[in-house]
Amino acid sequence: MVGKQREGAVMPDSIDASDAMIDNWTQRLEENAARYQALADRMQGQTVTERSKDGTVQVTIDSRGLLKNLVIAETAAGKRMAEVSAQVMQLVQRAQARIPELLQQAMIETTGTGDQAAAEIVREAQSTFPEPPAEPAFPEPDRVRRFLPEDTEEPPRTPPPAAPPSAPQPPRRRRPVDDDDDDDDFGGPILS
Repeated sequence: MVGKQREGAVMPDSIDASDAMIDNWTQRLEENAARYQALADRMQGQTVTERSKDGTVQVTIDSRGLLKNLVIAETAAGKRMAEVSAQVMQLVQRAQARIPELLQQAMIETTGTGDQAAAEIVREAQSTFPEPPAEPAFPEPDRVRRFLPEDTEEPPRTPPPAAPPSAPQPPRRRRPVDDDDDDDDFGGPILS
């Protein structure tokens, strides 16, 4: 194609060349749109499931990182709720941290590795879903629960002394109603 150079762009010499250039742009845009749609379709049905080491908790998230399923086994009843809730959060974070990997694989299969926009999507997913922190270590729970005052580390509180009874106060006097006062309606009857 022969054309004139204008500020870094090649301008076609004829209408036919312009039509061909526009057709080429349109075709590339349609191909890119199809690849991105294939990437979106591929990711749409993806889920990630993580299970605790002891098998008492299992979570499933979707490709957006949202919790889709939570299963807590009956055997978790013997655990402290703080431990179970920490396991749930840890598993959700672990599952979410796998989303960028799934996105990277889907990108390779649909848009290719050279696509800058798809690579930016993966980088964004990596910053949104970073690697989870290390698993918290919980001490072995007591099997006997006691909720008695002597089990607390704080000394028992004594109730504050009761206030001495006070003499009854005389009733308040109402201000007389002044019909000449148009500044406010306070002090008079509500309905007239």
